[in-house]
Amino acid sequence: MTSPNTPSARRPASDYPPGSMAFPHRHLLGIAGLQPWEIEFLLDEAEQWVDLNRQASKHDDRLAGLTLINAFFENSTRTLLSFEIAGKRLGADVVNMHAAQSSVKKGETLIDTAVTLNSMRADAIVIRHGSSGAVQLIADKVGCPVLNAGDGTHEHPTQALLDALTIRRRKGQIAGLRVAICGDILHSRVARSNMICLSTLGAEVRVAGPPALMPPAVESMGGTPCRSFAEALDGADVVMMLRLQNERMQGQFIPSPREFRHLYGLTDAKLALAKPDALVMHPGPMNRGIEIDSHIADNAERSAITDQVEMGVAMRMACLDVLTRRRRGVEGWA
Repeated sequence: MTSPNTPSARRPASDYPPGSMAFPHRHLLGIAGLQPWEIEFLLDEAEQWVDLNRQASKHDDRLAGLTLINAFFENSTRTLLSFEIAGKRLGADVVNMHAAQSSVKKGETLIDTAVTLNSMRADAIVIRHGSSGAVQLIADKVGCPVLNAGDGTHEHPTQALLDALTIRRRKGQIAGLRVAICGDILHSRVARSNMICLSTLGAEVRVAGPPALMPPAVESMGGTPCRSFAEALDGADVVMMLRLQNERMQGQFIPSPREFRHLYGLTDAKLALAKPDALVMHPGPMNRGIEIDSHIADNAERSAITDQVEMGVAMRMACLDVLTRRRRGVEGWA
């Protein structure tokens, strides 16, 4: 294993298929269907942007003249800001569209919105929507690359990619690691994308949560369901905690937040079941004192939560760069 914050060696460009064959997809709508080398290609592409973002001058002009629209039909702080910063650091003109200020609130259909955005000649559109499949619907109607920033309980691909990048940089590898994902699995698009992503890259992914918050097809997404939080944590190299997705719940799924914390909250005693150097992660926002104790979240040696935020900008810069190469006429991609 490498020391904390030391990136693993990047694969040489010659290891990948040439040009667009390294990532032949027009959109990034999910992790499902991506090959391991396609995921690794995006991770390696992000490394250069990690380096740039740590410099005094954080600017590159490769997307100069391109227009990026962030169309968010759901509230967001981290993801929206991360995509906005990513686009601007690459030199793009970035426009944020909030649903509360759009014609969607006046009854416009999603397809009409897609047609409107397409007519504005955007060069890439980032979409977050509360309904699973909505991003695919829009992607089918527009002529530019679409990036999924989270759709319903379906997928959140860039979150999984940034998590994979965080793990690889902190642990030096992903293959062979034991990763525990715990909390509200049923409503979490982050859990779905991470199960698919990390298992595709060779990790053993264990999943735990209240029985009512566990989806029936965890195995098909690359996860192994555990009977208890302790079983998932046993010998884990990485512990990824998830909050209760109350905004997506219809009905009573747990007796109370206090009961959830007692059984599934990450405390010192529970974390001791994982490996001594286990990495603690959380996609945010956190509910401190419920799914994770504050002093664990703030432990710089064990917690990678701030690293995840940093890697988010670099990963989204990589995705915007790669998906617009065809549009920019980059050699081998045109």
